[in-house]
Amino acid sequence: MNKKRGYKLKYDFDRVINRKNTDSLKWDLQKHIFGKDDLIPMWVADMDLPVAQPIIDSLKKRAEHPFYGYTHAGSRVQDSVVERMTKKFQWEIDPEWVVFTPGVVPALHVAVRSLTHPGDEIIVQEPAYHPFFPVVKNSGCHIASNPLRLVNGRYEMDYCGLEDKFKAQSGRLPGHGLAKAIIFCNPHNPVGRLWKKSEIIKMGEIIIENGGIVISDEIHCEIVFKGRKHTPFASISEEFQDNSMVCMSPSKTFNLAGLEVSSIIIPNKKLRNEFLNTMAGIVPGPNLFGYTALEAAYRDGDEWLEQVLNYLEGNLEFLTSYFKKRIKGIDVIETEGTYLAWLDCRELGMDNQNLRSFFRNNAMVAVEDGYIFGKSGRGFVRMNFALPRSILEEGLGRIEDAVFKLQNG
Repeated sequence: MNKKRGYKLKYDFDRVINRKNTDSLKWDLQKHIFGKDDLIPMWVADMDLPVAQPIIDSLKKRAEHPFYGYTHAGSRVQDSVVERMTKKFQWEIDPEWVVFTPGVVPALHVAVRSLTHPGDEIIVQEPAYHPFFPVVKNSGCHIASNPLRLVNGRYEMDYCGLEDKFKAQSGRLPGHGLAKAIIFCNPHNPVGRLWKKSEIIKMGEIIIENGGIVISDEIHCEIVFKGRKHTPFASISEEFQDNSMVCMSPSKTFNLAGLEVSSIIIPNKKLRNEFLNTMAGIVPGPNLFGYTALEAAYRDGDEWLEQVLNYLEGNLEFLTSYFKKRIKGIDVIETEGTYLAWLDCRELGMDNQNLRSFFRNNAMVAVEDGYIFGKSGRGFVRMNFALPRSILEEGLGRIEDAVFKLQNG
């Protein structure tokens, strides 16, 4: 219960709110991106669910102050991040460890450039969030792909392959290979794995023993299901925190992507200074409304978050059951975190272009093509299920009809 209000605010996530003509990337650029504007948009990762009221109230209050000048993260904003890490993950951090950026992807660009020289290798575990690839390539580095393994419908890390990225390069000694870092994703986008602490430790030990740094994208860290718990990479030990940069943000959890604010936690002073020096003059800090929203979300957003997680879990159960009972030829990979379902469509027997055309032109649903997440994403698609249940049901119905027609002529 929010003591300031004196009552519990109940959110109606079933209510469909028209987002068209609001300059929404998801809704207003469909024609440009997909070639038509009558698809159900289930692609880019933002929610079609209304934002927490305390965030709206805080933004309104700040907007009423008639000055929008240069800004910075004040002590209240910094403290809200510190308190959030303690409250949610029992991770005690120092305020000076936190660097604010206008998003995780810009932070990844800065991180890679601050750690590497052109020609170095960065490890990526495919299928991987597709912006990871230009992050590496635009820095002049090379991608060292260490694909995840799909074992009995569940993704696992290839630890032997990870070691080989360091130890099997032209006879170099451990710690003297080309690989300088790994971009680690937890919960994993797009496959939905929430990595266990034991898995993180095993991976981290391999990277650190070989002189590497872990750039950990944990932007979905609070979207986890069925009583599972997220473990921040740097929270495991002092050694892990000294060899990592942890990228977090309220943007996915609280549906704030358009406000562009992220907190990058870098405990190692040397790494943090290198990050700040690389960032200076290239990547600006967040805007004042981003800071306002972050503080409001972390301090007063949990009432909303509890309800939205229940709703998302209901959507996931509905989606999983729908595919299992009514759509043959598409399997849902178990989703432990994120609001993104990873769908295995290989049984449909289509190549990349035909699968893309099938969803856009036959099913009339906009999803993310699996192959953009790397070679091991071929035959898959990623679907956003953070939307009112009625729209989700309509989208699944369209896919069901299209698959039926495909399989029955």
